[in-house]
Amino acid sequence: MSHVAQIQSPPAAAADRPDFDRLWHPRGQLCAVCLSRTRGFGWFDPNKPRGKRTYRWFCSVQCQSAFTRKAKKGQPVAEITEEESLAIPAVMRAVGRKIDEIGWDRSFADLTELEMRFLLIVAIDTFRHEMYEINAEFGGGVPF
Repeated sequence: MSHVAQIQSPPAAAADRPDFDRLWHPRGQLCAVCLSRTRGFGWFDPNKPRGKRTYRWFCSVQCQSAFTRKAKKGQPVAEITEEESLAIPAVMRAVGRKIDEIGWDRSFADLTELEMRFLLIVAIDTFRHEMYEINAEFGGGVPF
């Protein structure tokens, strides 16, 4: 932009990338760590050439740093971690209590939308709460 006349400069192609540049924000992507909506924090593999790079997007700096720590250790993010394994029994207890209220004689296909929604909310909220508690014991950082 010209600061003298405040006239927008015409777009020019960069020498190293003559094609159209993508929009930088990954609309519709989920965080690579906690699966919430992304908010513009990203990562790509700088060792690969353009067009072959892997991109990851995150909801926060905390999730971005958690991914980076795991990547440096060589741990894939998609596998269940020790912390997640510790949280699963609490989720199973909470879901079991909710199914007690609904009734064990009914299959998932017989549940109403509201009952299924409550069951999912209990599972997700309990998992996030347990992950937050476990993470607080190990020094905190990732917003679960």
